Amino acid sequence: MKLTHYPLLAAATLATLGALPACTDSKTANAAESAASNASPGADSAATAGSSAASPAPAAPAGNTGSPTTIPPGKRADAATITARPQVPILCYHQIREWRPKDSKGAKDYIVPVERFKEQIKMLADSGYHTILPDQLFAYLTTGAPLPSKPVMLTFDDTDLDQFTVARPTLDKYGFKAVYFIMTVSIGRPRYMSKAQIKQLADEGNVIGSHTWDHHNVKKYQGQDWVTQIEEPTKKLEEITGKKINYFAYPFGLWNPEAIPELKKRGMDAAFILAEKRDPQDPLYTIRRIIASGYWSPRTLHNSMVQSF
Repeated sequence: MKLTHYPLLAAATLATLGALPACTDSKTANAAESAASNASPGADSAATAGSSAASPAPAAPAGNTGSPTTIPPGKRADAATITARPQVPILCYHQIREWRPKDSKGAKDYIVPVERFKEQIKMLADSGYHTILPDQLFAYLTTGAPLPSKPVMLTFDDTDLDQFTVARPTLDKYGFKAVYFIMTVSIGRPRYMSKAQIKQLADEGNVIGSHTWDHHNVKKYQGQDWVTQIEEPTKKLEEITGKKINYFAYPFGLWNPEAIPELKKRGMDAAFILAEKRDPQDPLYTIRRIIASGYWSPRTLHNSMVQSF
């Protein structure tokens, strides 16, 4: 698949502009809209439930899922078994705000207007989805541990403030939890989350993951880059949250096989890409997500989930 992304900006420029680059997906919104329009009637009817009155999703069964710290390596399934398990839908969000005149057509894939975001989340709740977190996914993939019915994982990249001010209360309305992949260079800057807000998310039962220091392409890392981009941000996030940081999202979804042992050495138990194929040798370090496009109606989002996973 072809990958497109916003240009990387130097850290010095970021401080001046007050803006940071965002991740990208390998599927354009127009292509996804076209594909989703051809989805099965069954998928359409499930998504259409989002038009009913809002109500919290039914409680998901807790279960004994385990985690990377409680599931020893010898008890984990091999790569082939992990790859063979049905994939869980994982959505990736970035900015939750209104479109502006200067936003390009491509940028609008990664900017979900507020009401559209609320409609998408309502559809998930009304359609019976239950949010899961990375430890649950890890246990499912490595041991076959049961998941709640209609599981979905919600992830947010890049530390944008609207993820706290808009997404968080929207998810709370339905009892949903999420994963926030934090780019540490942006913490405390205008329009980005503060340390206190990141800690609050963690304290409320969400998961904080690493998204590097300043969003540089992992495929270009050499030597000290692994310390600057992975080790130091991980320590900072652990200091902020008081919890171990062991999940990682690749900037732009870009990865290479050489990155995986480096992530393992630095305490990462799993890593998330975007819509590319998983690595059959290390599927835990190439877990797929799809961008939740700003163009998508709730129905289109649901159809894309069904088709992509």
